Amino acid sequence: MRRCLAAGGALRPDWGAWDRGAKPPLQSIPMKRLPAFLVILALGATASAAPFLSVNPLDLPALLPPPPAVGSPAALAELDTVLQAQTARTPAQAARCVQIEHETIWLFGADVLGPWFTAAHLPKTAAFFAAVRDDFISVNRAAKALHPRQRPPFADPRIKPCVEFADTGSYPSGHGIQSSLWAALLAEILPNHAAGFDQRAGETRHYKLLSGVHYPSDLAAGQALGEALARALLKNPEVQKTIAELRAETAAYR
Repeated sequence: MRRCLAAGGALRPDWGAWDRGAKPPLQSIPMKRLPAFLVILALGATASAAPFLSVNPLDLPALLPPPPAVGSPAALAELDTVLQAQTARTPAQAARCVQIEHETIWLFGADVLGPWFTAAHLPKTAAFFAAVRDDFISVNRAAKALHPRQRPPFADPRIKPCVEFADTGSYPSGHGIQSSLWAALLAEILPNHAAGFDQRAGETRHYKLLSGVHYPSDLAAGQALGEALARALLKNPEVQKTIAELRAETAAYR
């Protein structure tokens, strides 16, 4: 684990292109170290071990093209984007990066819905998202093993992240997967807030770039994979049944 200090400055308005649907070119980058269990997961390249996803497993090679190749113009441009974000990062933004690094479904949802969105108020919702987390972990591990890529600070010593991070693969972003998955599932439960959930997922991606631990293409791939995972889960009749129950559970607080 590593910890670095943040730099000051203001955000450039054009960094969120990947939040607005831009799809950067993709190709792979080797990592220093890759745990053996990730290699094993990548061999099958199909994520299907978790509770709900076993009904409709994901074909990860079809969903995840490789990230930009080391030294390619696209990779160098991404590295420059991370460096520019670091230069412009303010102390307040660095503090928000730390919050995002440790975010939970409750922080994510409460940012949109308000303080009533808690596990204490919503035990069925809590149980559902605990089960969904198993699906997320399965997909995240297998996806990172498919196209191993070093995180930005290992590629360039000028990059100084403002959060603690694990020496695991950069591509795709686990936070990108998780936030898009949460946004899509919460939108099914509380459709009137769908735009707010989508915006909040975009904020997660934005702050992960600011934190210095991901490239734009990591985040774009995470978004795409999180949305694909949500679509797969929603094809499961048990998930659809649970979603209906959660709509009833949240109705009193809407």
